[in-house]
Amino acid sequence: MLVKTYGSTLLGIDAIIVTVEVNAGQGSAFYLVGLPDNAVKESQHRIVAAFKNSGYRWPGFRITVNMAPADIKKEGSAYDLTIAMGVLAASEQIIADDLADYLIMGELSLDGSLQPMNGALPIAIEARKKGYKGFILPKQNAREAAIVNDLEVYGMENIKEVIRFFEDHSAFQPEQVNTREEFFANVNDYEFDFADVKGQENIKRALEIAASGGHNAILIGPPGAGKTMLAKRLPSILPPLNLHEALETTKIHSVAGKLSKDTSLVSVRPFRSPHHTISDAGLVGGGTYPNPGEISLAHNGVLFLDELPEFKRTVLEVMRQPMEDRIVTISRAKLTVEFPASFMLIASMNPCPCGYYNHPEKECSCAPGIVQRYLNKISGPLLDRIDIHVEVVPVPFRELSEERAGEKSDSVRERVIAARKIQEKRFAESKGVYSNAQMSSKQLRQICKLDETGATLLKNAMEKLSLSARAYDRILKVARTIADLDASENIKPEHLAEAIQYRSLDRETWGV
Repeated sequence: MLVKTYGSTLLGIDAIIVTVEVNAGQGSAFYLVGLPDNAVKESQHRIVAAFKNSGYRWPGFRITVNMAPADIKKEGSAYDLTIAMGVLAASEQIIADDLADYLIMGELSLDGSLQPMNGALPIAIEARKKGYKGFILPKQNAREAAIVNDLEVYGMENIKEVIRFFEDHSAFQPEQVNTREEFFANVNDYEFDFADVKGQENIKRALEIAASGGHNAILIGPPGAGKTMLAKRLPSILPPLNLHEALETTKIHSVAGKLSKDTSLVSVRPFRSPHHTISDAGLVGGGTYPNPGEISLAHNGVLFLDELPEFKRTVLEVMRQPMEDRIVTISRAKLTVEFPASFMLIASMNPCPCGYYNHPEKECSCAPGIVQRYLNKISGPLLDRIDIHVEVVPVPFRELSEERAGEKSDSVRERVIAARKIQEKRFAESKGVYSNAQMSSKQLRQICKLDETGATLLKNAMEKLSLSARAYDRILKVARTIADLDASENIKPEHLAEAIQYRSLDRETWGV
């Protein structure tokens, strides 16, 4: 008897339907074809034990399982349930006339219980698109898949429940999640707040500008000055995710297996902070079967690289193209996948190996030339993609001991949202451009025009501060954002003057 069940495989952050054809014939062998990986090939042993411990038996027939399309690699253990239900139906141990109406996936334990899987959300989206009536999966993933409307999602504890479902649908209720209610209930749920930071008003201002224009930023300062503390609070002042961004972000985290069982939707902007020992594939994504890396997990949020010069140079260099294109393409011999990677980069570093170059109180112990050599670990092309460079100095005791709370993130966020709305209107006709940081050179010339006073100020700054040529465009972009925060139609000299302050590492005298 031939029976067809349906599962799915992932290609990037999208799903492809997999048809599992199970044929029971004469003989006693088991054949599994259709490019399965080792985890899929081992499914027979898990299924045999699960059958035995659930009151069923492995049939004494020759079982042939074909996973179509046969030219796409099938990986992972989530096909256990798909194959098991096909085997039970083909051997006539169960009667399930509507088996083909449902997508069925989940890893089986030896006792028949179901283990969680990755990628439930993109699979549920594909199931709805292809017109399936429902999606049966492990209970731990049910809330994640249930945010997809017009699809019945049933979270099951074990294979016995799945079999009972096909005997009597009315005994089970689909998982219900109010997507909009869930989203708006948690959209402002941030652990950290700018009000916790004592002093550092100039750094808060720089991060507010970075958030308003989507600018990448680097914080340079001695140990303990508060660089990490400030960076962790940046997501709390970014504009809240919209529902489309939340779904896209959740898909990436679902594919990577980063969602907890209680999470149905990523409602706040992600903050990723990988250790400096990370590999190239860990940062941008990759592997034999490509998975998203940290830059994709930070999509629509913040990627924080602490102690930037300690990262391997090759790791940093692979970020250059995704930072420009906001997408990362991973090519293998037989497939090419794309992962979104639209993130804000916030980096921090000590000014020198000992950490005290330019410190107001402690003396730097580094030998001559060491400071410049330390800075040279970061390539010019990477620095070229970082708009704001700001020096962080230690907070004096009198500011630390003040009981007065700082400005709350909510207040700062209101100004950021107002500035972003100006940019949305400005770039409404420009595809793929949403903020000042994404402006092309052509747009820069059209939008960031200076009056005579401003042009003279920028010319003098370039000459007197020995700013490099790459600083020119960055200063104009940042000045445009400062003008937006000030609700000014034109870039004024004071906006330019503030933007010029944020190019510390472009000064040719730095570290000399």
